[in-house]
Amino acid sequence: MMTPTPKSKGRPEALAEKVYQALKQDIFEFRLMPGDRFSENEIAERLEVSRTPVRQALFWLEREGYVEVWFRSGWQVKPFDFEYFEELYDFRTVLEREAVRRLCAMPPLACAEVLAELKRFWIDTPRPDDGRIVSAKDEAFHTTLVAAAGNQEMARVHAGLTEKIRIIRRLDFTREDRVEATYLEHTQILQAIFRQHTDEAQRILTGHIAVSKAEVRKITLHRLQQARPQPAAPEEADTTHRRG
Repeated sequence: MMTPTPKSKGRPEALAEKVYQALKQDIFEFRLMPGDRFSENEIAERLEVSRTPVRQALFWLEREGYVEVWFRSGWQVKPFDFEYFEELYDFRTVLEREAVRRLCAMPPLACAEVLAELKRFWIDTPRPDDGRIVSAKDEAFHTTLVAAAGNQEMARVHAGLTEKIRIIRRLDFTREDRVEATYLEHTQILQAIFRQHTDEAQRILTGHIAVSKAEVRKITLHRLQQARPQPAAPEEADTTHRRG
């Protein structure tokens, strides 16, 4: 069930933005699954808003490739397009390899400074148990690498690309072996950058992304359904209510 947050009044554009963010989060959290169909009225009722901001938000999401409209039959979360996601991963690899090259060419002290937070989390701090935290930090690792390279336009494009593949990342970090591998490879990438070993850093980075890209083809409807948040059992909900 979607979280009914956007019900405040105010400028139509601001309310549409809240609906847009809520729906996008529903997609990223698998509350709205690829292939799910819904109507504007359903969304409006759940979020306690009128259809106008819902329609505006859906048009924004359609433009970004998250949903599609079906004539006379509502809207649908876009089904997975494997080739599209693989192309995004290829583009991501190009951008991040270039970022690594630029970081390795920096003066060592300057490079260490811009990557200090990554070093703190991935090398110096014990690993958290929550895979969702690691998933978010993994995304931040790669966006920080690109942003630290110093090209704002490259960072902007990479951030948009990163958002589009977020749903794949969420699936990737449901597996313990992928969390372990991510820690190891991030550490190796950072250490190679600090040593200014460009070829080594690019090689490890490319292999790291390639494994995630390979996961795209392993996505099945069953795996997606497993990722969908499960509602609390009726007896559990009753118990919670009585305790409150």
